[in-house]
Amino acid sequence: MATTSFPDASPRKKKTAAAAVPVRRDLIGAPDGATAETACTAHVSPRTLAVTAAEPEFARQFGLSADEICGRGLLELLRSPIPGPLREQFTALSSGRCRRFRERVTGRDGAGREFPAEISAIAVAQPTGEIVGLVVFLRRIEEAAGGGPVLSALDAQVLEGVASGESTVQLASRLYLSRQGIEYRVGQMLRRFDAPNRPALVARAHALGMFAPGQWPPRVLAERVR
Repeated sequence: MATTSFPDASPRKKKTAAAAVPVRRDLIGAPDGATAETACTAHVSPRTLAVTAAEPEFARQFGLSADEICGRGLLELLRSPIPGPLREQFTALSSGRCRRFRERVTGRDGAGREFPAEISAIAVAQPTGEIVGLVVFLRRIEEAAGGGPVLSALDAQVLEGVASGESTVQLASRLYLSRQGIEYRVGQMLRRFDAPNRPALVARAHALGMFAPGQWPPRVLAERVR
């Protein structure tokens, strides 16, 4: 008697296949400044912050395969100078209190070497508003040949202003930014340089050789600006 075979439609196999589907950036939208060539992507559980699926390039940053990275906690892979606020931002994202954020972090590759990176995390919601997933874009930040930090041209101008004693209002006026924009950029650098306040930020930048020697007002070295 002839028999007819049907594909295995068990829920378990369907779930496994779904996890392997590449991230659809065209549906989510890449973060500002990130392109398919510069950012790699992973799906993260909003409840546990564990990686549920990742592009091979994302996993490769940490010396893992796309299969090996699944189930790993994202906060175990990425570190922030101030870990508490990073977890709080993910909590706000998972609860629907915000829809996206961007942060500087540090990762560790397969050889144990640390690398600086920037992540952008986006909440994916159903029409009901329920958050069903998080998408994380990771972009490595190139460092200068001497191993020190590299700043954007605008961040370098903000750092120079802070080092010369300019206030937020003065910086905002000179750089044609809002006061909130200045505070955001200063806050990002405080976290990146692990500094508790502006004087400590300037001291850390000096210690890292960010400024040209013997110049006033202070100027960030050209090789430290991308």
